[in-house]
Amino acid sequence: MTYAEALAVLDALPRWADQGAAAYQPGLDRMRALLAAMGEPHTRYPSVHIGGTNGKGSTASMVAAIGTAAGRRVGLHTSPHLFDFAERLRLDGVPAPHDWIAEAVDRFRSLFEEVGPSYFEASVALALLYFAEASVDLAVVEVGLGGRLDATNVLTPVACGVASIGLDHTDLLGDTLDAIAREKAGIAKPGIPFLTAADAPEALATLQATAEAVGAPFEDVRATVRVAVGEADDALALSIETPVRDYGTLRAGLAGRHQAWNAALAVRLAEVAFAPEADAVREGLLAVVRLSGLRGRGEVWQRNPRIVADVAHNPDGWRAALAHVQPGPGGRRFVLAGVLSDKDADAFARLLAGAKAVVLPVALPSARALPLGAWKGYLAAAGVLTHDVADVPAGVAWFNRAAKPGDVLLVTGSHLTVAALGEPGTRPAAAR
Repeated sequence: MTYAEALAVLDALPRWADQGAAAYQPGLDRMRALLAAMGEPHTRYPSVHIGGTNGKGSTASMVAAIGTAAGRRVGLHTSPHLFDFAERLRLDGVPAPHDWIAEAVDRFRSLFEEVGPSYFEASVALALLYFAEASVDLAVVEVGLGGRLDATNVLTPVACGVASIGLDHTDLLGDTLDAIAREKAGIAKPGIPFLTAADAPEALATLQATAEAVGAPFEDVRATVRVAVGEADDALALSIETPVRDYGTLRAGLAGRHQAWNAALAVRLAEVAFAPEADAVREGLLAVVRLSGLRGRGEVWQRNPRIVADVAHNPDGWRAALAHVQPGPGGRRFVLAGVLSDKDADAFARLLAGAKAVVLPVALPSARALPLGAWKGYLAAAGVLTHDVADVPAGVAWFNRAAKPGDVLLVTGSHLTVAALGEPGTRPAAAR
């Protein structure tokens, strides 16, 4: 089986990216059946399990990077991928070999047909298998959706955490912070440290009560860690003092003040899971992109004129991205954005209006995409100034022609918007 044929097998499974909630298959029976047939690979290494509404991918990547910097062989599973399925199965920041994925899908194709997993369930099972066959020292696994019924919740980790709680996927997880927090806290396990950087009081109380009810030692990182924040170019300068040590001033390779508590949570999870030395924490945070392979989180895609890519896809994420991506002196803020139909487009439009952004609205290549006419309608109702472009590449080309000194373009709205940029190495030199 070729890699393309393997992807076709996976693409034929129920897939959230195409079907949304219709592809959501809550429950762990299928995962348990897959993993049992694969030899229970997830029991062969310690793991860290991380959920949350926003920040879970960044937090997971920082934990993994700290582990790699500490000399461990670290597997990292995050989702969705941006450019290549193999990004979901990373070893020390490097995506899994296409040949391994093709062989594994061929090996277990009949199992997939028998069990009937979703695309996400199959991808998680393959990741957990890859980590076992690669003999990792540690796996860091990001929750897909929710927590309690998520496919990743087959793990018995050495530590787990929740980065934040916000309103997203309310049709599936509930329409209050309390309800969503209850689902996110479903990854808590008896005797396993449960840490969070969530700040909404209602959500925090639910996280703590749920964790304590199952006997998981609970830690509110905002109460146990001292953090001071300052920006520095495209990185984040911050000082962190945990119950273990005072790290002094650190630099994180993920820009934006909203990353500060993700970094603090990552440091505490690492301390609890594998007790890294201070130098490993410093290197892991600074080199998180290289050591984990993380992409699209406030990523500077191009420097002149400046283009920043961020996969933010809900109001809290959009708010943070807009706060971070500021134009230079005398410059204007442009936003190239598409949005999916199950997201709060009205809130996004109002945030863009408040940011005085000029918006380049685009349709996304997905059956779940909000139609372009509807997206433009939300923007018009909010009083947002727009400029028509055909698609993401056309929007980038237009900005490169029209930009003046100080102008900045934020590409956001969805993982699909950022994915449509194409990988930097595949773009024409003039657009880099």
